[in-house]
Amino acid sequence: MVDNWCTIESDPGVFTELIRNIGVKKVVVEEVYTLDDEDLLENLKPIYGLIFLFKWKKEPEKRECLEYYDDDLFFANQTIQNACATQAILSVLLNCPQIDIGPELENFRNFTKQFDSKTRGQVLTNSEVIRVVHNSFARPEPFDIVQDKKPSKGGDAFHFVGYVPFKGKLYELDGLQKGPILLGDIGDMDWLELAKKEINERTAKFEATEIRFTLLAICEDKSAKATEENAKLTARLAHLYKKFKDLGGQIDPAQHPDAEELIKNVGNYIGDEKDELGSLEEVTKRITSLNAQVKSNNFIIKEEKGKVDKYEAENKRRRHNYIPFIIEMLRLSAKKGQLKGLVEEATAKREARLKAKQDAKEQGK
Repeated sequence: MVDNWCTIESDPGVFTELIRNIGVKKVVVEEVYTLDDEDLLENLKPIYGLIFLFKWKKEPEKRECLEYYDDDLFFANQTIQNACATQAILSVLLNCPQIDIGPELENFRNFTKQFDSKTRGQVLTNSEVIRVVHNSFARPEPFDIVQDKKPSKGGDAFHFVGYVPFKGKLYELDGLQKGPILLGDIGDMDWLELAKKEINERTAKFEATEIRFTLLAICEDKSAKATEENAKLTARLAHLYKKFKDLGGQIDPAQHPDAEELIKNVGNYIGDEKDELGSLEEVTKRITSLNAQVKSNNFIIKEEKGKVDKYEAENKRRRHNYIPFIIEMLRLSAKKGQLKGLVEEATAKREARLKAKQDAKEQGK
């Protein structure tokens, strides 16, 4: 079935798990609260692309789309409702050759390379693997309800688009448009500055009261990078500790608990030529410096693991059906004669909040 893609939450934890379950490696999704915070952006770099969520308008803005563009640029039309979030993410991932997208997306990109954008969208929609991963974030339905598939009157719909630098140019990729939108040449500037200008202009076209925007960055997984760096640093330390001992140095096991084990297995590590020379003092300084880098990387790994653990816990809660628990709680409360009192208490609190809100509104006039 191609008509049962669910709506998923625009959350970095959801999207990080989604792309990992599709097979993408060493990539995470982070929320960006503002593009004006240079320290935040610097900390997230390298940023491969941006995903922007905004309120969808029934009469979408007419944009100047490219009819002819680079054959290597991946663009697909959105052919099914509710797929725009996953499609926007894939539009970034499939246009970043430096990302290990895994066999599933690699095969998909190669298979659709010669297709037109509409056919690509249809193939994406029919991908069982991608659809199943996408729908794994559907909120559980506790009851069997026949739903009207027409959108409710007055309900707001939202849409995702992607921004990605590709071969020196910045593109906006929106599956509802006819083709890619060229935003300009990047040149020597940071592509994020060009994206910032476009996104600010986009948000300015909405009413001043509209604040429901979400901006997400697709970035390198810092824990993966830190782990790789530590492997290289450990190899260098093994050879440096051995050299330290060969030069007559005495290793303090309290300060360097892993040193003897590293020396014992030094043959398993590839050293660094620049560590081969130097006096005892120089080797000591180098060991201190490398251990400081390992410590710094371990902090990053621990911090990122905590974030991933939090994402996993939140995603489990999203998938869990709490309705049976709530019904049982209400049943037991009623059985003990407590339900009526709880309802009355909740009703009183609600009325008090509404009254306080109304009083504040009257005072502000």
